[in-house]
Amino acid sequence: MFYYLKDGDPEIDGMMASVCATGGQESCVSKARWSFSDFPQTQARAAESLQHAKHQPRSSNTRALKSKLYAVQYNWFRRKFESDPEAVAVAWNGLTGTRRAFMSAAKDTGTPHIYMERAPLPGRVTVDPVGVNEVSGLAREIGFYRDWADAENGHGDGWRALKDILVSRKAKKRSDVGQGDAAADLADTPYIFCPLQVPDDTQIKMFGGWVKNINRFIDLLELAAAALPEGWHLRFKEHPSSKIPLTEFLEQAAAAQPGKIVIDNTTDTFQQVAASRAVVTLNSSVGLQSFWYDKPVLVLGRCFFRMPELVTPVDSLSDLVRIFGAPDALDWDRDARDVFMNYLDRVYYPEMIGKGAEARVAPEKVLPKIAAAQASRRR
Repeated sequence: MFYYLKDGDPEIDGMMASVCATGGQESCVSKARWSFSDFPQTQARAAESLQHAKHQPRSSNTRALKSKLYAVQYNWFRRKFESDPEAVAVAWNGLTGTRRAFMSAAKDTGTPHIYMERAPLPGRVTVDPVGVNEVSGLAREIGFYRDWADAENGHGDGWRALKDILVSRKAKKRSDVGQGDAAADLADTPYIFCPLQVPDDTQIKMFGGWVKNINRFIDLLELAAAALPEGWHLRFKEHPSSKIPLTEFLEQAAAAQPGKIVIDNTTDTFQQVAASRAVVTLNSSVGLQSFWYDKPVLVLGRCFFRMPELVTPVDSLSDLVRIFGAPDALDWDRDARDVFMNYLDRVYYPEMIGKGAEARVAPEKVLPKIAAAQASRRR
């Protein structure tokens, strides 16, 4: 039986159900399940789930209650997996809170597990038995992708066809962040574009690396902006889905570097990418999507595409200042991007079919991932 943890979003639940159905019988598991009889690992797993919960409790009492919730959920999930020797666990994201407790229960029982997440490629979804984003099963050495391309005719720019369906995320939660048309002269002034992420995004909390959080990220960029050549500027845009406004913080940064920092929350994200000379990010998917626009990309955080052939990794403030001082020198390996993106397109990311409650995942690329998950069964 394939068990997927109910998300509540009809589109997400539909995609998980379709992946389960590709592998066999499916069963939706509610989060409202608990067992009060602990395992030796229960408290440690509850602590891990709490540590990585998206919304952190502010009081000690709430923290204790949330930890207890994750503990009793873990207990129930584990007993469910132990009762079914053919179980396979499927979760959306699977890295935070209850989702983490669910996947921890699967791992502790030797149950095959599959992580899912939205993909940075348009019309695609992540299906991975190892994890998502930075902890996915993708190889981190470009040699793997070159070898695949040599064997599977994976060179060339076939991946670029996906640009035709690449669209900017709609601003659903911010009336002050839009996707309007760019000014005709936007590209006339050279700039480095920074599309900001949601401040409490898992990508930042778990994989922010040496930068740690979005406020420090902005602070570092503010300092580096002073090194930009004459006539250049750093251009910020807030995330259209963020409930946490950063406008005041950004305005303080702009005031500290007159003429070097611009805030543009109204122009379409990809039009700003297209007109830029480079893109800088912590680990946003817009960094990878900037490949379609042939832009050099600076990456400060941890992410699966942080390979020096694809992007420019930045590991310190001194690195950032040095790079900002000579932005025209930024470059990348064209063939490396081709083979990497072709692999993502042709092998890694399955196609999403339909929308809303009718959403499904095409089975062709899913079947090998199910086989890989099942091969890891330890009982």
